Amino acid sequence: MTSIIIVDDHQIIRDCLNDMFTKQGFKILATASNGKELLSALQTKLPDIVILDIAMPEMDGYEATVKAIEKYPDLKIIILSSLTDQKYYYQMVSAGVKGFIAKNAGINELKQAIIEVASGGSWFSNELLQNIIYSMNKKKVEETKVKLTDRELEVLNLICKGLTAEKIAEELHLSHDTIRTYRANLLSKTECPNAPALVMYAIKHKIIEI
Repeated sequence: MTSIIIVDDHQIIRDCLNDMFTKQGFKILATASNGKELLSALQTKLPDIVILDIAMPEMDGYEATVKAIEKYPDLKIIILSSLTDQKYYYQMVSAGVKGFIAKNAGINELKQAIIEVASGGSWFSNELLQNIIYSMNKKKVEETKVKLTDRELEVLNLICKGLTAEKIAEELHLSHDTIRTYRANLLSKTECPNAPALVMYAIKHKIIEI
């Protein structure tokens, strides 16, 4: 059973998510109204997933993410927020979140995101990615100087679809270790800190289309 901590400064949001997740078969370890309460809860309860808002009093989602991942590097955080501007995407992805969903998303998408992230993947709402693409299309996008092999492009495309290393290995009929090597090479070539940042890089430089 996937365990979750819910972090949002609105009581009604916490209560609704608590109720929905429980009905979906998830285990709620704790709820928190800001980043400070999250850090306190993490001292005794490490969940599979943290569902985190960005705009909160005392300590916002960005600061909480940075501090939480610094102390718990394997912590998996999904942002659930009404702040969907491009700058928040890059900020939170750079901080290490594994997913980003708008608050107007349906419960089915949120459930799928939790399942994917818990299994080692990532999840970014297609609607939000399209907004980023639209925003970037209005600006001049610099050409990427990174040269990728055909196989690296295949792996990158599957990473951008949210597939885990295990699923990519099955799709391409390669070993898990081989896929990990390709992923490491992609991160090194693009100078990205993690897979979500790699997705943003691929979109920004028009390497893939969502």
